Formats: sequence, structure tokens, C-alpha cells
Amino acid sequence: DLFLAGSAGERFAVRNSGANAVVEGVGDHACEYMTGGTVAILGPVGYNVGAGMTGGTLFVWDPTHDLPARLNSQLVEADRPDASQLEELRWLVERHMELTESVRAEALLSNWAEAAAVFWVVTPKGRSRQLESSTARVGAAT
Repeated sequence: DLFLAGSAGERFAVRNSGANAVVEGVGDHACEYMTGGTVAILGPVGYNVGAGMTGGTLFVWDPTHDLPARLNSQLVEADRPDASQLEELRWLVERHMELTESVRAEALLSNWAEAAAVFWVVTPKGRSRQLESSTARVGAAT
């Protein structure tokens, strides 16, 4: 686990295969070739986010609506998080605040409903549909 009250440089979380990380900004190529783990970016992102990403989950706080233009949309897609994803994300932000005393995390948590409305969850293309399909099959089997 990594909790950083500050920004990381370019190519943050490249080839991440299972680590969890929370940072407050990144440069270009974040989560490139990521295969697992969870990353939350609570600030600005560079270009080419998620290039080659085949697994894992990336949350991006995007109050300026920059992510869609910076996302590598050939292999990944961005959607708004569902309730269970928001629960996981909130836990990460709370843990981040606890461990780093982050002013950004404190501000997000103080108005969580507003903050949550501008988060994206980035996953490999088709993964969200696969998860919905498998959940539907499990529900039908019970």
C-alpha cells in the first residue's frame, strides 16, 4: 500500500499487479500496463492514462472534467463508480487522510456527495460489462 500526500511523476503505477495506492496527482502514462491492484488519484492527471491496462481499478477525482480527453480510450473506459465502488473509494480516501493528514482528502471527505459525483472509475474495456453479466448469472443461479 502507498499513501502519498502529494503528486507522483510520469508513469506512476506502471505494471502495477496488485498494489493499492492513493496519490494527489500524476504525470503522463499513469497505470500503463496495469494488471491488478487499485489506484486512486485525487488530483490532476497527465495524458495517456491507462494505456495497455488489462486489469485492476483506477479511480480519478476529476472536478475539471479533464480525464475523458486524457484517457487512452483504445483499451480502457471511464464510468461513474457504482455504490460498492464508492464505498471502496471512500475507505481508501479515509485511510489516506488517516495516514498522511492530507488536506485534499479531508476536503473531499467533508463534502463526500459532491466529491463522489466527479470521480471516475477506469477499467479495461468490456470489464464492467463482464462484471455485470457475471453478477446477473450469479443472481439467476440463486
